[in-house]
Amino acid sequence: MKITTNWQRGLSFVSTGESGHEILMDASREAGGEDRGPRPMELLLHGLAGCMGIDVVMILKKMQAEIADLEIEVEGERAEEHPRRFVTINIKFSLKGRGLTEKNVNRAVKLSEDKYCSAGNSLNADITTEYTFSNEE
Repeated sequence: MKITTNWQRGLSFVSTGESGHEILMDASREAGGEDRGPRPMELLLHGLAGCMGIDVVMILKKMQAEIADLEIEVEGERAEEHPRRFVTINIKFSLKGRGLTEKNVNRAVKLSEDKYCSAGNSLNADITTEYTFSNEE
């Protein structure tokens, strides 16, 4: 996998991956940027949510569950000292659908967290997960 990132102006960059999609990144005004795009550390959390979300949907589908709605909230706490890495990340899944059980939702989340999510397994942070679900009848 390869991306190419090009400086635009100030502290903003456009990054393009093999998929061809572009992402504009910028620093906040307080940090000297123009606030034209998300911060790189924000994008790490977006990537983690997307990675785990894809896993959970695919795993639950294989378990014959039907997802009507899935919201993922990710909150990361960063170290005070540089390199200001994420030290803890909490991920909350809220699912609605049919055929959801404590057992299958827990298994899907844990499989993603422990085995399948490349993004989460690439980070050096303590990651915790929580979930709620409701069945629609």
